[in-house]
Amino acid sequence: MLTKRLIACFDIISGRVTKAVQFQDNIDVAPAEELAGLMYNAGIDELVFYDITASSEKRGIDIETVKKVAKCVFIPFTVGGGIKSLDEMYETLKAGAEKISVDSMAVRNPQIIAEGAKAFGSQCVVLSTQVKRTDKMPSGYEVYIDGARTATGMDAIEWIKQGQELGAGEICLNSIDCDGTLSGYDLELMKLAEANLSVPLIASGGAGKPEHLKSLFTETDAGAAIISSMLYSPRMEKNYSVRELKQYLTKNGINVRPQSLTHAPLT
Repeated sequence: MLTKRLIACFDIISGRVTKAVQFQDNIDVAPAEELAGLMYNAGIDELVFYDITASSEKRGIDIETVKKVAKCVFIPFTVGGGIKSLDEMYETLKAGAEKISVDSMAVRNPQIIAEGAKAFGSQCVVLSTQVKRTDKMPSGYEVYIDGARTATGMDAIEWIKQGQELGAGEICLNSIDCDGTLSGYDLELMKLAEANLSVPLIASGGAGKPEHLKSLFTETDAGAAIISSMLYSPRMEKNYSVRELKQYLTKNGINVRPQSLTHAPLT
């Protein structure tokens, strides 16, 4: 049985982590490097960093914040936001990222996926996409870009299939409808996606309690879950520790990385 991964996702604005509901009304949480250190010491399996305004502001990624965060974690670290060339991918990897996430820029130039996979290996390229329910698309879901501000007219399932064919080593699929709502993942979306993929699927959007993780991992084949709100959202009545979540999942027969095998805390 494959080990399921728990991933903290940082939505970054001006070097600080924020939390939003359906990509709106962002609330400031903490400096990115400070929260990264806390999540690392808590035993999170991976960290994803999105510079969420880079694409809409038509600028490059906040490379200085990437460097600060990279110094605080020694786990798989994925970075995305405004990366539009191989040179920028290289600079981000050099700054401490292990994987590059492409989203809006990949929609505008799909070949960046193939170029990145060829240059750095498929394992370094993650296609992240934000999707929303609609009757207009064959799959029932449409791709949005620029921080979920712009509809593309692209079918979500056809897009992730294309991304896989171009060389993406993982797909991170976020439900805009569920994002930040704490009401659970869009399991219908995740089942539809996994039926069309052979690479690992990361589920994002909607986790609010441990039962949502159990449902995701028992009802779908998703390999990983983004759990940001559960860990540190100011909107939560209760924030959960990574240890609590892993203990709950283990008791429910879900294979996760034991806390005893996690990295040594930073001092």
